[in-house]
Amino acid sequence: MSQSWKRDSWQSFEARHLPAYEDEAALQDATRTLKSYPPLVFAGEARALKADLAQVARGEAFLLQGGDCAESFAEFHPNNIRDTFRVILQMAVVLTFASKQSVVKVGRMAGQFAKPRSSPTETKDGITLPSYLGDNVNGIEFDAKERANDPARMVRAYSQAAATLNLLRAFAGGGYANLRQVHQWTLDFMGRSPWAAKFAETADRIGEALDFMEACGIDPATVPQLQGTSFYTSHEALLLPYEEAMTRQDSLTGDWYDTSAHMVWIGDRTRFDGSAHVEFARGIGNPLGMKCGPSLEPDALLRLLDTLNPKREEGRITLISRFGHEGVEAGLPRLIRAVQREGHPVVWSCDPMHGNVVKSESGYKTRPFDRILSEAKSFFAVHHAEGSHPGGIHIEMTGQDVTECVGGAVAITDDALGDRYHTHCDPRLNAAQSLELAFLMADMLNAQGREKQTEAA
Repeated sequence: MSQSWKRDSWQSFEARHLPAYEDEAALQDATRTLKSYPPLVFAGEARALKADLAQVARGEAFLLQGGDCAESFAEFHPNNIRDTFRVILQMAVVLTFASKQSVVKVGRMAGQFAKPRSSPTETKDGITLPSYLGDNVNGIEFDAKERANDPARMVRAYSQAAATLNLLRAFAGGGYANLRQVHQWTLDFMGRSPWAAKFAETADRIGEALDFMEACGIDPATVPQLQGTSFYTSHEALLLPYEEAMTRQDSLTGDWYDTSAHMVWIGDRTRFDGSAHVEFARGIGNPLGMKCGPSLEPDALLRLLDTLNPKREEGRITLISRFGHEGVEAGLPRLIRAVQREGHPVVWSCDPMHGNVVKSESGYKTRPFDRILSEAKSFFAVHHAEGSHPGGIHIEMTGQDVTECVGGAVAITDDALGDRYHTHCDPRLNAAQSLELAFLMADMLNAQGREKQTEAA
């Protein structure tokens, strides 16, 4: 990597999984428009997230990162944003109550549009068109006009991200996240889930704790931490023309930040040596995520860490492992050992979704819940064996009552997948499955806490 960095220096490197725009003038017009728009997030917010993630790296907190596989223009609705936010709040409360640690909440929201594809084209009935790359690139319908890569979609994506962020900020700070409202976070359709009843029990205990505080003379209404919450946004920094246009220089520090989100990550397909995405990410001050799959060798990981975090800042790097439920024990330990040997401060997070996609007998792409849970369990077990902190979970989920992942206590069967299969890309956990996963992970965090106490004694 060259030592000099500019926000467009990525253009001199190999860029994979970027769309080919036929109209260069339209591309320049879209990016020029974006550069004139206000930032979506501010540098100070990104620094606050980095400080929170530094706590996670030290084993003092837990990262919960979740949201849509791919946001869409068609499903853009305030109720969808609210319901996903509600489920993330529920999951965070469960994890906080169990682990007695703060939970850093990061949504895959307000920017998670672009998606990499195995092939740049798709063929149906003898017709070949560009692959669907996300709503900020082209349309999902298999139609020549819809599948044309349109740079103007980036401007529409910005507007949707801005509106989403506005609502999330209002929910997080305007009283909706008040712990007194904890009973109201459960979605109506979750009444048939056994985990909804367990959440109600947790909510009752939180209410009793708040009543106790009030009886002791501590008014919960005057404690800011109980009135609202910090909520951050993230997405894969895949569409580099958009990310470059949203990159601004901080007036306080002079550093550059990608103001499209608080945190961005580099995907498993774009984190190779000489990558344009790595070159772009190394120059911005945001916290960075990086997906780590079976193809990543320890030496390559260390080179990437030296490139992306040469100063070894705590909270700068989150490594998101995605090995599949059968590959964790073979692939993860050697990465952990290499990172520990070199002393890199990282957050270790588990993505139990991407390595566990199967095609069901009914023809739908799905993810079995038992495989998702198995990968999470293996993630915790490996970190315990290696003496490192299993710091987070990264999931694709929604607050909608979808039927996309089979299994879980709600017992979605293969035959039921077609009932409410709405995803624009990969299958997501629904609200009930997400809450179930949170309780099961809470048990793992509890067990980990008890073991630490035993070892300390």
